[in-house]
Formats: sequence, C-alpha cells, structure tokens
Amino acid sequence: MPAHEGLHRSYDAVIVGGGHNGLVAAAYLARAGRSVLVLERLGNTGGAAVSTRPFAGVDARLSRYSYLVSLLPKKIVRDLGLDFRVRTRNVSSYTPVERDGRSTGLLVGGGERRTREAFARLTGGEHEYQAWQRFYAMTGRVARKIFPTLTEPLPTRDELRLRVDDEEAWRVLFEEPIGVAVEERFSDDLVRGVVLTDALIGTFADAHDPSLAQNRCFLYHVIGGGTGAWDVPVGGMGALTDALATAARNAGAVLVTGHEVVGIATDGRAAEVSYRTADGEGVVAARHVLVNASPQELAALTGDQPPTPAEGAQLKVNMLLKRLPRLKDSEVDPREAFSGTFHIAEGYRQLATAHAQAAAGRLPDAPPSEIYCHSLTDPTILGRDLVEQGYQTLTLFGLHTPARLFDRDNDAVRGELLASTLAQLDAHLAEPLADCLATDADGRPCIEAKTPLDLERDLRLPGGNIFHRALSWPYAQEHTGRWGVETRHANVLLCGAGAVRGGGVSGVPGHNAAMAVLAEVGD
Repeated sequence: MPAHEGLHRSYDAVIVGGGHNGLVAAAYLARAGRSVLVLERLGNTGGAAVSTRPFAGVDARLSRYSYLVSLLPKKIVRDLGLDFRVRTRNVSSYTPVERDGRSTGLLVGGGERRTREAFARLTGGEHEYQAWQRFYAMTGRVARKIFPTLTEPLPTRDELRLRVDDEEAWRVLFEEPIGVAVEERFSDDLVRGVVLTDALIGTFADAHDPSLAQNRCFLYHVIGGGTGAWDVPVGGMGALTDALATAARNAGAVLVTGHEVVGIATDGRAAEVSYRTADGEGVVAARHVLVNASPQELAALTGDQPPTPAEGAQLKVNMLLKRLPRLKDSEVDPREAFSGTFHIAEGYRQLATAHAQAAAGRLPDAPPSEIYCHSLTDPTILGRDLVEQGYQTLTLFGLHTPARLFDRDNDAVRGELLASTLAQLDAHLAEPLADCLATDADGRPCIEAKTPLDLERDLRLPGGNIFHRALSWPYAQEHTGRWGVETRHANVLLCGAGAVRGGGVSGVPGHNAAMAVLAEVGD
C-alpha cells in the first residue's frame, strides 16, 4: 500500500510529532475549522507522556517517562473538553536523614500542625519552619502572577517584572543564583537541600551557577497551576495523551502513526513535508507546519544551522513492589512517606558534592534521587488482583548524572548507577528494597532504568534532555517572536518542549503555536 494512501495532498496544518504538545495544537486548530494532519514516527501517539506495561505478564500500566502534572493549564483542559483528571497528594515530601545516631527525617504535608511539628522534630525549633512558610508564600504570590501569562503572548521582561510587582521576589528568582536565597533564608542542611531540589530536576547545575539555569528550572517547578503543586494523573500519564488524541480526532484532525518526517521545504508561505513509512515515501503540502520535536530535529528537517547540543542529566527508574518497604524512621508511615516526594541523598552539601563529582567526569558517590508512589494516590493503574494483594508502584528520578558519563558503556554505567542509587535508598529502609520487588511472568524483578542515552534512543530527546534544551525565561527576548514558538521560517513553528515556555507536561507550546497560527491576519 503506498505511504500516502488515505491522506489528502494538502492540509492547512501538518504537525510533526504526536506528543502531547502536538496533540494540543491539533485539537485547537481542528476545532477552529482547519484541516490538520499529525505525522508520528512511533507506533503510538503520546511521546514521553505515555502509559505502558513494561513488565511481562504484569497488569501494571505505568507512566514510563513523564509522570506528574503541574504545568498543564486548566484552560487547556476546559477549552478542549478533555476527559482527564488529577488527584492531589496529601503529603508533599519526606526526606530521611541519620542525625545524632538516630533515623529521622522531614515530612512536609498532612496539615500545618503536622508540618510544623516535623520541622521542630528535625531542627529543634521554629526558625526553619517560619522561614519555609515565608519563602513559599513568596513563590506562591509569584506563581499566581506568572502562571496565567504562559498561555498569553509573551510579555517583555519589564512587563513581567511589573506584573510580579515584588522586587525581592524578582531578585531572588530572576537575578541572583537561587543558592543565595537558600543560604540566606535557611540554616539546616537538609531543609536547604529540599528547597534546592526543585532547581535541579532535569537540569545539571550548581546552586550558584552564574547562568541561572537552576533558577529557571526552579521557577517552572513552583509556578504550576498558580500553586506549584505537582499532581497525580488519574489513569497514568497516558490518560492525558489518550484524551488529547480523542479530542483532536473528534474535531476532525487526522492522526497517523508509523510516519517519520524526513524533511520540510518552505518558502515562508507554503510548505511541503516529506515522510517515510514501512511501505514507502510520501509528500504532503501544508500552509503551516508545526514541529513537535526538539530544536535540533527542527534544524535537521529544515536544513538550518543546529543549535548548541543539549544534554540530559537524569536517571529514570520504574518499579513494581509486592509491598512498600518499612522505614528505619519508625515515626513515619511508609504510605505517607512514599505518597509524596521521597528525597534520597538530597541534603544541600550532598547535592553540591554530587554535582562536583559528575562535572569532574565520574558518577556521584551518593547519587541524589527522589521517589514517589503513584498507586497510593491512584490505584487505577494496577489490575484489581494487584491492588487486592497490596502491590505498589515506585517511580524514581535521579539527578546529576549527565549523558557524558554513559558514553563509555551505557549498559555497564546504568547498572552501576542503579545499584548505587538503590543503596542510598536502602540506607534508610528497615528491609532491602530487593526483598519487596515484584517479579514478572519470567521471574525477573520488576524494575527498569533509563539513562539519558536511552531516552535519546527511544524518544529522540537530544542528549536525553527532558526539556529538549535549557529552559527559557517566560518573557520575550531577542528572536523569540510574539508567542515564543516562531522560527526564521514564517510558516514553520516550534510547538515542542524546546519552545519558549516549554518543558514539562504542559501543552503550553502546543496551545501557543495554535494561537500563533490562528492570530495571523487574514488566515
């Protein structure tokens, strides 16, 4: 069967890539009456926001790559009529630590009284809790001002600064390394580390990095939804992309998988998109092309100069357990500790040491990571038998492991890093995690790990970078265009995570690319 069979020769918009941002753009444009074609290389839509069954013969549908939701505006869910829900987590985080010869930790959540008592138990006083309250009250005010702007035309820096209307907050978040604020406001090493982690998720940087890459990462982690809360997608992350695909199709968009785009030719007014399938090659014409892929991929498709290579720096681990492990800190219920974000080896000094070791070309001695249990908040991802038997999922995200560390032997380094990371977790458990792991139909432990090189291979994330490139400030800069999705080709837009205000599961670049198309005069 020819590759082009069933497709029209031309569309108002052709979208390259069926990840969540591409599906958002497709749904908006199709609902506006445009003819839309989505070409997806893989055998399924969803990109990194998918749910899969990674363990043979086990009825556990895990969010294999992206796993929590914060930056998705309710506006997009409402506009597109998505059948999609999230659930809040009662506990924000738990961070275990060994102090004065005893196992203790910091539990944040479960109500103000419990959080206050947890701070006092760890630090022996009120100072750190009061500092915590003041600091996050400040970020909350900033979140309420900035988050609504993500789906508006890009403000200038001065316009955003006026909107924030808080010179102290602007200085802390936009002008000086976040490490300055952390060290000025907090005294306890563990508390400092918990605050800093939001600046490092998917970003390889030190607290005092002069580039402020860590500040941009921190900003996006605390503004989501105007609250900074990170919620659990009911049914797993694939529930979102399934709902988006349904919305796009119902609006009239055509979604095809197994179609790899290999070139885009454009004169700025009309474009031709070349693709190949297992059965042959084809070309389709378009008035607009929206690229839901990395800036590197965009450059390769258009023949432009590629941007600076990106690099990821994380380890992603999916696990299924027969039961949650017991903790050495007997004052905390594992069901609470793992329902929030469980921080491992993320004290402030530990994070600095891990970064320095990785920057010097070696795996950290104590790899920092964080874990959460999806199934405690949303058991629907597990089959009924697994739920009744008490099975639980664990998702681990490791920090400070740049892609360059895996170049010599990805498989060997992956194994070494996984063992070292789990050893850091075991140090705080009353029983080895290995004793709690479920086994698949072939008797193998239900655990899989993905390095940056694995993500680059599987999903074409450049260098395994989950944001496609360094996150941007959410305001206009030179060459960013009105919506932050524009390219040097007038009718080719970047609607992936590498767009301005991209990164994370947000749908924002997809929304903004669609708005850019619909805003064109006379279009």
